[in-house]
Amino acid sequence: MPNISVLLVEDHHVVRKGIAYLLSMEEDIDMVGEAEDGNEAIKMAKDLCPDVVIMDITMPNLNGIDVVKQIRKSIPETKVLILTMHTREQYIRQALREGASGYLLKESTQEELANAIRTVHKGGVALSPSISRFVLNEYVRQADPKKEVDSLELLTDRERQVLRLIAEGKTNKEVAKCLSISKSTVNIHRTNIMQKLDIHDTVGLVRYSVEKGIIVIDK
Repeated sequence: MPNISVLLVEDHHVVRKGIAYLLSMEEDIDMVGEAEDGNEAIKMAKDLCPDVVIMDITMPNLNGIDVVKQIRKSIPETKVLILTMHTREQYIRQALREGASGYLLKESTQEELANAIRTVHKGGVALSPSISRFVLNEYVRQADPKKEVDSLELLTDRERQVLRLIAEGKTNKEVAKCLSISKSTVNIHRTNIMQKLDIHDTVGLVRYSVEKGIIVIDK
């Protein structure tokens, strides 16, 4: 069988090279590329079509969760394995919701990472033990008919994009340019977001975005 081709996405040079070195010792895994930000990751994934993309959540230009969504949409046969230090529930929930096949913490060993790559390549799910417990609890919570609706689910995909950009400090004009829509459309989305979330100022939107993991803040 051919080796598993892997694209590694990590913005910290030393960390990236360290992971690449460890994976180079695995006989059945081939490193086909390295990217250091979200936009580069998407471009390289489309060009290389790797079996597995390993990526962090916190990255320049485009965060890992948005990258997961775009890769899974553009190259559905490519699996994405999150490798991060972030343990916040919102990050885990969003990453898995957008199509990540695994969520591993950076405290994992070389053997655990290599086995996770093999698992997701075969179509399985790879999770660090603490993440597995969260996923199980989440499943039980969702099975409860009395559970409350997450306010984030009230927003459309476009509204989430607008909210993230606003929370990152962009003006309506900058949001419009990023999403290739008109400024008036941004204003409409902004109004709808505030009404749905019952939040009426930008500070409140930023605070909500941090709490929900819409914007990722480095520890």
